[in-house]
Amino acid sequence: MKKRRVFGSALLSLAMGISVFATGAFGQQASAHQGPEKDTYRVHIMGPQAEQAKAKSAYGYRWDFGSDGFTTTVNSKQYQALLNNKNLKIEEVSKVALDSREQAASPKGVSIESTTPTQQVPWGIKAIYNDSTITKTSGGDGIKVAVLDTGVYKSHIDLTDNVEQCKDFTQTSSSMVNGSCNDGHGHGTHVSGTVLADGGYDGLGIYGVAPQAELWAYKVLTDSGSGYSDDISAGIRHAADEGTRLGVKVVISMSLGSSTKDSMIASAVDYAYSKGALVVAAAGNSGPNANTIGYPGALVNAVAVAALENVQSNGTYRVADFSSRGNPNTDGDYVIQEKDIEVSAPGTSIYSTANDGNYTTMSGTSMATPHVSGLAAKIWSANKTWTNTQLRSELQRRAKLYDIKGGTGATTGDDYASGFGFARVK
Repeated sequence: MKKRRVFGSALLSLAMGISVFATGAFGQQASAHQGPEKDTYRVHIMGPQAEQAKAKSAYGYRWDFGSDGFTTTVNSKQYQALLNNKNLKIEEVSKVALDSREQAASPKGVSIESTTPTQQVPWGIKAIYNDSTITKTSGGDGIKVAVLDTGVYKSHIDLTDNVEQCKDFTQTSSSMVNGSCNDGHGHGTHVSGTVLADGGYDGLGIYGVAPQAELWAYKVLTDSGSGYSDDISAGIRHAADEGTRLGVKVVISMSLGSSTKDSMIASAVDYAYSKGALVVAAAGNSGPNANTIGYPGALVNAVAVAALENVQSNGTYRVADFSSRGNPNTDGDYVIQEKDIEVSAPGTSIYSTANDGNYTTMSGTSMATPHVSGLAAKIWSANKTWTNTQLRSELQRRAKLYDIKGGTGATTGDDYASGFGFARVK
C-alpha cells in the first residue's frame, strides 16, 4: 500500500498579483510603452486582418486569437518598428504573478509520517454540504473542471484517478505541451483537491466537493507562480473548444487574477461563456475596501467568488477582511455587473492536497473559488441538460438561501462583500 504523509500547514497569501489572479495570482499590468528597453518583448498585435497577416509572416506567432489578434515575441528593434506601424495596435503582454503572501503554497512545513491525512472532510467541504458530520462526498460525474493554475501533482493518491487532461501552456519552446502539467509550486494541486479529491484508492484520503468530476489540469503559471496573460487566455479558449469538440460540460476554475482588466483574458472569458462553459474566478485578496475586486473575476461573464472565514458573525459565516470587495453602488439589485462579487465560499485555513503527495493548509479567495467550481460540477452532473446560464442561475438561487451578514460590507441581501450569499449543496 502507498504510504501517506501529512505535514504542517502553510498560510497562503491574502492578496493578489498578475496581471492574473490566483489569490495567488494578481499583479500589475505593464504598459507596452513603459520601462527600460529589454532584449525581447512578448506582444499582442491587433489590427486589420491583412496587416496582421503581414506581421504574422514576419514575426511568427505564439497564440493566434483570430479577430482578437495574435501574440509573439520580438526583439527590441522589431518592437520599435511595430510601435511605429500606424496600421497596427501593439500591447505588451501582461505578466502574472502569484501574490507573495500566497507563495507559501509549496509545502515548507515539517513532514510527519502518517497513513492518513489529519482530516478527511475539511471544514469548507462540510460547510458547503451544510453537514458537519459528513464523512464522504459524491457527485460531479461526467463534468470536466479545467483548473487553470500552476499545474497539478498528478500522482497524488487523492487526485490521480480524476486527472483526464494535463497540458502546459507556459513552455517557451512550444505554445502547448500535451501530457505535461507538473506543479512545482503547489498552488494548483491544492486548488484541484478542493474541487475533486476522491479519498484515494483506499478511501483514507481527503474529499473535495465533487469527487467524480474529471480534472483538466492546465498549467498557465510557471513553478515560480508567474505567467503571461496570453497563455492564460489560450488555456481558457482551449478548455471551451475541448468542451465543444467532446460534447461535454466544462467548468473553468481560475484562482488567479489581476488588478487591471486584460483585453485578451476578457475576450477569452466571453468566448468561453458563449461556447457554453461556466467560468469561475477568484475575487482577489485586496480587501476590505470597496472596488478592490480583480480580473477576470470582475468580468460579467465570470462568477466572482469571495472568501469566508470559519467564524460566525451576525448569525452567519463572516467574509474575510482580505477578500476583495466589489462595487457598493450596485448593492441590492441581484444583477451581475462588472466589478460585482457574485457568491461566497470557504477560503480561510483550507486543508487540501499538496504537491509532494501530502496535505497542507492555505487561505485566500484562491481557496474559495474551487469550492464553487466543485459545487457547479456537482449540480451540473445531476442536471446535464442545463446550459451554463441555467447552472449559474441555480448557483445564485442557492446563494440567496444562505445570506451572509458577517464581515465588512456584508449586509442583508445582495452586497459588495459577499454577493448573493453562500451557495451550498443543500
